[in-house]
Amino acid sequence: MHHLGGIDWRRTFVERTRDRTARTWWLPRAVVRVLDAAEHTETQWLQTARTCRECAAVTDRPSSQWHVHTADGPQTICPDCRTTVLRPYNGELEGHLYSTISRKHGFSRKVAGWGCAVCRTAPAAVLDHCHEHGYVRAPVCQSCNTQERPDHLYSNDVRVGDRYARLFHTHADTWLRHWHRCPGCRARTTLPLPHLAAWTAHTAGQSLRPTHRAPGSSRGRKPCGALRASWTGSQNTPGSCLITVAVEFCPSGEHRVLAQVPYREAVERFRTWLAITAPVVAAAAGPGRLDGIPAQQFRPVIADTSSGGLMMF
Repeated sequence: MHHLGGIDWRRTFVERTRDRTARTWWLPRAVVRVLDAAEHTETQWLQTARTCRECAAVTDRPSSQWHVHTADGPQTICPDCRTTVLRPYNGELEGHLYSTISRKHGFSRKVAGWGCAVCRTAPAAVLDHCHEHGYVRAPVCQSCNTQERPDHLYSNDVRVGDRYARLFHTHADTWLRHWHRCPGCRARTTLPLPHLAAWTAHTAGQSLRPTHRAPGSSRGRKPCGALRASWTGSQNTPGSCLITVAVEFCPSGEHRVLAQVPYREAVERFRTWLAITAPVVAAAAGPGRLDGIPAQQFRPVIADTSSGGLMMF
């Protein structure tokens, strides 16, 4: 590369001092201007990344607590301003349809004014809603929205990874309250089908999941493969809907089926688990727990006469 085009570029652009202890670069003016502009832009960017947008406080080493995602993109806000500027969400949009709210002018900026309804520490970036019933749940930050989103392989197939331990175990009460902000899920005392399938795999699949000897250990064993939940049919036809729990990438079988659970049985299991795990959420659920919902926005409940009292929307 030093003799590209038959020219020794080091002799053309580099000049040594007389004592040959230092070197000087000779560059075209256009290149120098580009380098100066890049250096100036980088300095401004670093200064902006270290300065709080609200109070102009400056930090030498901004941590992740200073960087938040808003409707206008990534912003730098110090922890003190995050607690004072953000408006807590108190159910102002409960019972409203997402398709109606999202079309209103200034929708994104209004969402960014709230704090995340789940973690309550970061500003909201999106308005989470139930894809099964269409109702608004609450404004949430980008991180919580990513945690809540099902890890779809296909439209009727989800991976059940380690993050579901947070959703259904360590922080189950918080997430169950959030999911039941949807009047449809609360009235039916269930979850959207992708979440219900993931919950079924996470709870029923753990005890059935094959294990193998851990590398370097003579006694320790670890679960093998990856859990996967799929379903046929939909929640609107509960009699024919079937949830299949499988483990793939397992040495004993590439795609081993662990269990097949009918939709209605999965719902009953979930209701029993909900009453034990989050009794307050379970007590607020049911067809008669629809107080305070705007009547003009609410979709009617259609009884499923072919089941034992299961309500559908």
